[in-house]
Amino acid sequence: MSAGRPVVAGVAAGLAAAGAYRLLTARVRSPRWTRTNHAGAPVTLLEGPAWVAGGVAGGLAGATVAGPAGALAALGSGAFGALDDLAGDGSSKGLRGHLGAAARGELTTGAVKIAGLGLTGLLAAASADRRRGDLRPVDTLVGGAVVAGAANLVNLLDLRPGRALKATGLAALPLLAGRGSPASATSAAAALGASLGTLAPDLAGRAMLGDTGANAAGALVGTALVQRAGRRGRLLALAVLVAATLASEKVSFTAVIESTPGLRELDAWGRPAR
Repeated sequence: MSAGRPVVAGVAAGLAAAGAYRLLTARVRSPRWTRTNHAGAPVTLLEGPAWVAGGVAGGLAGATVAGPAGALAALGSGAFGALDDLAGDGSSKGLRGHLGAAARGELTTGAVKIAGLGLTGLLAAASADRRRGDLRPVDTLVGGAVVAGAANLVNLLDLRPGRALKATGLAALPLLAGRGSPASATSAAAALGASLGTLAPDLAGRAMLGDTGANAAGALVGTALVQRAGRRGRLLALAVLVAATLASEKVSFTAVIESTPGLRELDAWGRPAR
C-alpha cells in the first residue's frame, strides 16, 4: 500500500493543480491577480493558487503514509505568499529589504510573510518528526528553517517561465528514489505532480507562480527533505539554503544561469522560440 502512495499523491496533485488552474482562470477576473512579466507581457498569478491546490491535494492523498506535514507546508506557505501577492506594495525587496524595514519600525507584508514561513516550517517539521516518533527540539527547529528557506529560495527563482517549476521538479526527483522514507517520497511526488500540472501555462508565458505558488512549492520540497534527513542532512541543507539566499542579495541568479552552459539550455527548455 505504502509503495504506491507516492504515485497516488503525484497523480492527485497533478490533476488537482491542472483542474484548479482551468477553473480559476475561467472564473476569476480580478486585476489583482495580474502582473507584468520580464518581457513586458501580462501574466496571471492564478497559477499560484492552482499549485497550492495541487500540493494540498497530493499531501492529503498521501496522508496515511506521510501525515499532514506536506499539506500543512503547502497550504500555510501558499497563504502567506498570497498575502504578499495581493497586499504587498513592493517598497521593500529581498530579505535584507524587509528586515531593514522592520528594523526601522515599518511592518511590511514581506516581513509578515517571512515570519509566517518560519512558523509554517516549524509546524510542518514538528508534524513530520512526530509522525516518525523522533521529535527533538533542535532537529525540529533546524527542519523548520529548512522548510522556510526552501520556500524562499524557490520564490527567488520565479523570474523566468518554467524556472521555479523546473527547480522544484529537479529537487523532488532524488527524494523519490532509493530506500528513503515513504513519507518523503510521497511529499516529493506531490510537489512534482503539482509542478507538472501547471508547467504548460508557465512555460508558455501566460502564468507564473508568484509568491503564492513558489513559496508553497519550495516548502513542500523542503518538507520532503526534512521527512528523510536527520540532523546532519538538515544542517547541510540549511547551510546551502542560507548561502544561496545571501548570494541572491549580491548576485543575479538570472545572469549566472544565462552565462553558464548547460544551465542556460535547461532554463530555456520548453519555452516558445522568440
